[in-house]
Amino acid sequence: NKTNLHMTKAFLPRMKEQNHGHIVTVASALGLFSTACVEDYCASKFGAVGFHESLTHELIAEDLNGIKTTLVCPYIVDTGMFAGCEIRKELRSIIPPLEPLYTVQQSMKAILAEQQMICIPRLMYIPFLARALLPWEANVATYRFMGGDKCMLPFIKNIEMKTSNGHTKLC
Repeated sequence: NKTNLHMTKAFLPRMKEQNHGHIVTVASALGLFSTACVEDYCASKFGAVGFHESLTHELIAEDLNGIKTTLVCPYIVDTGMFAGCEIRKELRSIIPPLEPLYTVQQSMKAILAEQQMICIPRLMYIPFLARALLPWEANVATYRFMGGDKCMLPFIKNIEMKTSNGHTKLC
């Protein structure tokens, strides 16, 4: 995210001088694990996570413990951006899209508590940990069981229907 990079470059020198401040990076659960058909989105969110982690390590290495960092990784927030994205029918009631206000409230709690990272809902820590700990094949099996392999297809169809020229190829 260019905005996060430019804002950080603008404010970080003064924050370092004062050893004070808080940098919040809003990424996505799709910055911790991926799904099909939204490669560009996942790449940008993985980039935001990498930027955040590198910056946090820099601050630690420079003993700037007065500058806090928080990484926010929400699941789908019900803003309409990913309208149509659906996981397996049986799991939708367990992991519904997040209400925007709830997402902001949880993010603010994490920031005020100086929490390094928050996944919203907390259930999103499971695929993040599974990705790191399990073999690739186990992650693919879990991903398919949950419907992650096809979750973006209805979303892609919605986008394609909105495209008048029919030349958009998203997947």
